[in-house]
Amino acid sequence: MPAADSPESLEAALARLAGGDANGLEQVYRLSAPRVLAICLRILGDRGEAEDVVHDTYLRLAANAGRYNGARGSAIGWLVTIARNLSIDRLRSRTARGQAMPVSAAEDLPDPAPLADQALLAGETTSRINGCLGTLDEVQEGAIRSAFFTGRTYAQLADERGVPLGTMKSWVRRGLARLKECLDQ
Repeated sequence: MPAADSPESLEAALARLAGGDANGLEQVYRLSAPRVLAICLRILGDRGEAEDVVHDTYLRLAANAGRYNGARGSAIGWLVTIARNLSIDRLRSRTARGQAMPVSAAEDLPDPAPLADQALLAGETTSRINGCLGTLDEVQEGAIRSAFFTGRTYAQLADERGVPLGTMKSWVRRGLARLKECLDQ
């Protein structure tokens, strides 16, 4: 006969539970609860939540005791896996709840989208700028678009096009002057 706290006695109690013996659950609990609680407490860090997960673990065990297969692993390993997974689910749930805001708080959040009139003006301005850029020389237009829309420096533009830095600055300066004239009309 196995010792009262041996792995074999836990497996025997689990087999009794799977067979419908209500005392099997009590014996499984008595043999494994301290270890299961320790695992849950280590993961969750809160004794109350850990005890809730231990309870859920044994409820799940009682419902699924017939699924245990000793050839795939030890009884305590199976039980600890159930507890670990439930603890992680609880931890994720706690994290999600902690980040959520009540619905009433959403009323105070600003809407980052521009108002309709601002969007219309921005669209018109963009259209005018693109139209005026189209009137520039190809070299000036390309340099200005690269400098102001992609953030390239004058030195990077000069290197890309194989021209001296002063030449690039002149192209951009003349292009901006023509662009200003066009936008002022």
